Amino acid sequence: MEQLSWLPAGMAAPSMKERQVCWGARDDYWRCLEESAEDASRCQQLRKSFESSCPQQWIKYFDKRRDYLKFKEKFEAGQFQPSKSPANS
Repeated sequence: MEQLSWLPAGMAAPSMKERQVCWGARDDYWRCLEESAEDASRCQQLRKSFESSCPQQWIKYFDKRRDYLKFKEKFEAGQFQPSKSPANS
């Protein structure tokens, strides 16, 4: 996979090819997580590829997006269990 060097914040936006490389690396990493039952240690090389292929802000966004999608999936399936610790008021 091609290694990209990203310009500092405020510089030119990624080209279409750079975006496609980033999205592909993200998809490969996410697929590995799914297939490895969320065991991130099995996907370290793909994570490094994801991080080297995408701008840092995109990585943060994609990580948050995946967390949200996993939460939503559990919630909609009725598997979400709220914290049972007492609320401090």
